[in-house]
Amino acid sequence: MPTRHATQTCNVREIAIDADTLVRAFLSLDHARRLSLLDSCGYHSSNEARYLIAAFDPCETIEAHGTNLLIETPDAAPQVINHASALEHLTARLAAYPSLRLVDADAPPVCGGLCITTLSYALAARFLDLRLDMSNAPPASDEPDAVFAFYDALIVHDYKTGRTFLSTVAGEEKLNRLAAELLDLAHRAPLINLNETKITHTARSNFTSATYKAAVRRIKEHIFAGDIYQANLTQNFLCDLDRATTPEVIFNRLRREHPASHAAFIRRRDDTVISISPERFLRVHRPHNGTRIIIAAPIKGTRPRGKDTKDDARLRHQLATSAKDKAENVMIVDLMRNDLGRVCEYATVEVTDLCRVETHPTLFHLVSIVRGRLRPNVTIHELLHATFPSGSITGAPKLRAMEIIHDIEPHNRELSMGAIGYFAFDGTLDLSVAIRTMTIKNNQARFATGGGITADSDPAAEYAESLVKARALLKALGAKLTDNK
Repeated sequence: MPTRHATQTCNVREIAIDADTLVRAFLSLDHARRLSLLDSCGYHSSNEARYLIAAFDPCETIEAHGTNLLIETPDAAPQVINHASALEHLTARLAAYPSLRLVDADAPPVCGGLCITTLSYALAARFLDLRLDMSNAPPASDEPDAVFAFYDALIVHDYKTGRTFLSTVAGEEKLNRLAAELLDLAHRAPLINLNETKITHTARSNFTSATYKAAVRRIKEHIFAGDIYQANLTQNFLCDLDRATTPEVIFNRLRREHPASHAAFIRRRDDTVISISPERFLRVHRPHNGTRIIIAAPIKGTRPRGKDTKDDARLRHQLATSAKDKAENVMIVDLMRNDLGRVCEYATVEVTDLCRVETHPTLFHLVSIVRGRLRPNVTIHELLHATFPSGSITGAPKLRAMEIIHDIEPHNRELSMGAIGYFAFDGTLDLSVAIRTMTIKNNQARFATGGGITADSDPAAEYAESLVKARALLKALGAKLTDNK
């Protein structure tokens, strides 16, 4: 593991601003200031996913396109370097930053600085041994494989305690400037119109109902042939937006109507990322004994919310007792156990929760929890090489499922189905799976939804489930789907 600088005390201040005012202030910042906002929306405020974490004005950004890394800092011209592995470069850069923590037991677990990241699904093809047929592949994407934004100041709101902390490693003067600017932004930021959303746009998919069902049948042929047990199939949606439907408006609609434990609003160099992911990919934390505990929480199994309490109970019970959905979930749990076993100490990987039904604003999900104790010298790039992308959006066995997905899906997944979150400078991290996630560029929104296909999958039901998962994003865009028959 690279040598890490000693732990450093950071300047910290508590400030009296509530979460909604903070979000309004952050969203008023110019795109060039590269806001990164990770928001649990207070949705799971009773557990560790209870924070709003925000930062802007990065001190360093790294954007990976294959082996080309574009590096930008405020005081130098952008430069491009060639590096065989973006994740190895990330590991080295993280080691150069001091490890920081707040001493207040009630304060949030991150302080002073972070690396906030988006990892494209396509990044995995850079290091996994995949046999991909490129003869009929879609055109190459100009979206980055990964973006790493390093910040030396943070704003963290704790939904459970209602406290907001500012912190920085850049000195007391920067802390004073940050506090003054944040209070000024909170006072001046305009309110965003959140009246009832009207349908003003049309979204289109790269699948029709018929072609999606045909793709499900192709995957089932691979299952019956013994190639795989399961594969995750997605369809890709595009929606052209008018000027009034800004990323800020869309995020606020989603945050109000569909709060999620891993929501995000991230301004990258050329686009904006909006996510309402309910799914944790990986969390690494340090208990008091100094070990690193890793947790994965794969989701497999979905039902829509009902029209009333009685209908809710019916659908929840239907999901909880579904043999097909349980089998789908257990397959991915086995895959995640195997992935974590490659980087964890022997006999420490365990399933602490299996097929629990979680309630979300528009959906019910089956969620399982897999945990283990990381080996002491495992680096970030070794951890991600072993686990990325999440098995919940590939299938099992992972590599063969990814090859089949590549052959069947007529699109590049890009950020969709990748990961979003942070790397702290003390070796901890928290990443979500980039589902229910859109990118907005040049007034066009792009996102994907899908589901796991197994031997028992009904093509019509799988297509309907993919549309249920798209419902919240389409509504926030004020969009209806074109006739896809």
